[in-house]
Amino acid sequence: MMETKNLRFETKLIHGGEPSPLIERAVTMPIFQSSTYEIGESLTGEINYNDIKYVRLNNTPNHLALHEKIAQLEFAEAALVSSSGMASISSALLGLVGQGEHLMAQDNLYGGTLHFLKEFFPKMGRDVTFFPAEDTANLNKYLKPNTRAVYVESISNPLLKIPDLRAVVNFAKSHGLVSMIDNTFPSPMNFNPIPFGFDVALHSATKYLNGHSDVVAGVMVSSFDLIKKVTPLFNHLGGCLDPHACFLLHRGIKTLGVRVGYQNESALKISEALEKCSKVAKVIYPGLKSHPDHLRAKEWFRGFGGMVSFEFNGSTEQADAALKQLKIPFLAPSLGGVESLYVRPSTASHSGISRTDREKLGIKDTLVRVSIGLENTQDLIEDFTRVLN
Repeated sequence: MMETKNLRFETKLIHGGEPSPLIERAVTMPIFQSSTYEIGESLTGEINYNDIKYVRLNNTPNHLALHEKIAQLEFAEAALVSSSGMASISSALLGLVGQGEHLMAQDNLYGGTLHFLKEFFPKMGRDVTFFPAEDTANLNKYLKPNTRAVYVESISNPLLKIPDLRAVVNFAKSHGLVSMIDNTFPSPMNFNPIPFGFDVALHSATKYLNGHSDVVAGVMVSSFDLIKKVTPLFNHLGGCLDPHACFLLHRGIKTLGVRVGYQNESALKISEALEKCSKVAKVIYPGLKSHPDHLRAKEWFRGFGGMVSFEFNGSTEQADAALKQLKIPFLAPSLGGVESLYVRPSTASHSGISRTDREKLGIKDTLVRVSIGLENTQDLIEDFTRVLN
């Protein structure tokens, strides 16, 4: 088997975690479309009940190849894939923050995570306190005796805020907390949280990791010990990824480098063009010098990502009427695919959050989130500027 752990990122994308020897000499990982596997024998010839393979246990050949590939990409010891980003996020939170324990969480989070923490976490006997992404210098005031973990996003959804990640890591280490981060927006191409100091990195693999808008999946990467701790709960919650989805995710990951590299370049040029549009009140993109966290992004990330947000200069009705004239991007939720998408978060990712709470977070109804795809950059610029001028 090719030793890939010390090879460069683009080579790991293709060869990391691949089976050795090749299965029937196939250079592409086959689909093992079987839910059930015969129990094997140990080296002594006894039935090995500790080696049961089953799709719900996420340990079939397709799962194991994915786990190794993603772990290598994130410079982690282990990974665990799931049926959705929220399956990974909720399982990790419930598995690492027990009943009677407390979580500190960034306030500006993906709507699904925020809703889960606000509505369901307390019902399950767990406490949560939210802190502003801008207030990481004062994390001590949110700490409680029963605090177990701290949770942030590397780039927040949808306002693209970047907390002081170094301060979060140092705070967690100094207080013996588990540091958790949603790394969906940067992807492993732009940022690796584990070598940075985080204990757990999470992804909605539906987005950049797969990149083709045809799979829903999630992933948790961490140490062997933390993955082992979460796995029993995860298996019983049943958020397993089926073999065919594993295959599609496995295939999609191999083009992550060329996809995100192009999206990094395209999004920066488009955000610069949007700044000049008369119907745009404000552009939010970490690659712009006007972004309050630009210096952090420049220091920590290898690219600024493919997500751009902007505030429309007008009413929501005017925003909808104008954006409806776009010819290339689709009005659709989700992100990270080869096609460009746009949405107003108040009607999609954060529709489950009250308007009052959205406004407290700074998510205006006229905020537009754009996922830049792989279309020609100039075509997208012309499309947006035609509509927004």
